[in-house]
Amino acid sequence: MAWLYLTLAGVLEIVWAYAMKQSAGFTRLVPSLITLITMAGSFWLLAIAMRTIPLGTAYPIWTGIGAVGTFLIGIILLGEAMTPLRLVAAVLLVSGLILLKIAS
Repeated sequence: MAWLYLTLAGVLEIVWAYAMKQSAGFTRLVPSLITLITMAGSFWLLAIAMRTIPLGTAYPIWTGIGAVGTFLIGIILLGEAMTPLRLVAAVLLVSGLILLKIAS
């Protein structure tokens, strides 16, 4: 169950990062509220997951899900560049996440 909480925490991290971008520096109410609510939910789920998953595994995986997810959101929804070097970096991040999961 802890891994499910950790995965959901990572997904919420993606949501709050995207909503923060949409908030235009917290000048738009709805995206600002989404940011704050999903941020709190993400931290809460991470804390629950860390009851059983070691810190050195949980935190990097949480941030990795957020990093790769926001990378993809940036490309898909915001039209950010998808260069070969950025793709290699994302693949390396995912590889590291998989290795951390296997190692735990």
